[in-house]
Amino acid sequence: MTPVIDAASVSFRVGAKVLLDRVSLSINPGETVALVGPNGAGKSTLLRVLSGEIAAAAGTIKLKGREPRSYRPRVLALHRAVLSQSINVAFPFSVAEVVRMGAGERRGPTVESLVDVALTEVDLDGFRDRIISTLSGGEQQRAHFARVMVQLACGEAAHGPGVLLLDEPTASLDLRHQLDIAAATQRCVARGITVVAILHALNLATLFAGRIVVLDRGRVAADGTPQETITDEILDRVFGIVGAIGRVPAPGTPFVLPHAARKIPRKIAEMNS
Repeated sequence: MTPVIDAASVSFRVGAKVLLDRVSLSINPGETVALVGPNGAGKSTLLRVLSGEIAAAAGTIKLKGREPRSYRPRVLALHRAVLSQSINVAFPFSVAEVVRMGAGERRGPTVESLVDVALTEVDLDGFRDRIISTLSGGEQQRAHFARVMVQLACGEAAHGPGVLLLDEPTASLDLRHQLDIAAATQRCVARGITVVAILHALNLATLFAGRIVVLDRGRVAADGTPQETITDEILDRVFGIVGAIGRVPAPGTPFVLPHAARKIPRKIAEMNS
């Protein structure tokens, strides 16, 4: 199988500070990969290099067989969608207008249908006419997730399944909507889309991804299944935490590990039936 993302010996530095140090990573179509690691490990920098937003100082990156920065910007947007950790909208756009931006210059009934589905996907059906700046941080994050869903759908129609790159997509979300976003990405993967997401919540990462890449000081410290990478030894070595993988805390201490949201919205269930 030809990798959809292929990074070989990628390095990146700012001045004397090395942010990525000879990182190699090959990701196949339809994989779900979580990037985890302590603050400053290089996760966001790696995602920006993979997306083509910034150029590596050394090494090579291929996205669907080509260097990301060799694509014209509009074509690149049809092959991969990026959800950044922090997005500020300076103008008073409605939620629907922001989500519609994922379609670029495309308009018409098909785009409106994609917008409707994406808003349902993120539980914002009743918010389409609200000015996005009036929403909470978590609601704004869900609106931007809907926007990249529309972008992916438009790219899929033109070039087949694309790549979804997410930087902390659940950081400002409540527990229910964290699981909703995880479920939405799993539905993307079922269509052949490749998902790479930075996650700090390790419990969510193990539920979200079939493969976890652990970064530490700009290098890959571990790469494999959740069982292979989220271990007491790696928690100790990388995060400096005395772990207790698979064991509950002391008696009387609440321990919450949700497995899934209670139900899928009816419209989404009907779409996938």
